[in-house]
Amino acid sequence: MTEDNERGFATGWLPGRLSERGRSNAADMGRRRDDGIAAVFSSDLRRAAHTAEIAFGATNIPILYDWRLRECDFGEHNGSPSSEVGRDRLAYVDSPYPGGESHRQAITRAAGVFPDLFTRWRGRRVMVIGHLATYRALEHAAHGRTIHDLVAETFEWRPEGWEYTLD
Repeated sequence: MTEDNERGFATGWLPGRLSERGRSNAADMGRRRDDGIAAVFSSDLRRAAHTAEIAFGATNIPILYDWRLRECDFGEHNGSPSSEVGRDRLAYVDSPYPGGESHRQAITRAAGVFPDLFTRWRGRRVMVIGHLATYRALEHAAHGRTIHDLVAETFEWRPEGWEYTLD
């Protein structure tokens, strides 16, 4: 959870800052998820990187940062009210936000990380810390859900996270 989330803004590619609740959730995640994870892959945006550092910074688990795990770039709408970005999101499934990218581009970019995981981490548990675009990329890759359906649905946060098996 970020300060922007709590105030009702869509951070997009802005760095963002974890709120007190976000820092607490990150610490809980580290305690809950230190169970055989071989590596952590995180978006390089400050809020995700800070989550990874709080959760796993004091462990021997390597944290690898990848810009491809970033949120959708809302372009001129980065930092806009979440209600506005959410209301118009279907208009940007295939058309880029002004000065940004489309949801399809963001999901495709994030999904580009997954084949790279097999290079060194095949058969091992890894954690991915990202954003809504990362979740959508995982749902698309693991379950074949359409990008339009993923963007259309109302996202529900799960503090325990999600678990995927990618082949």
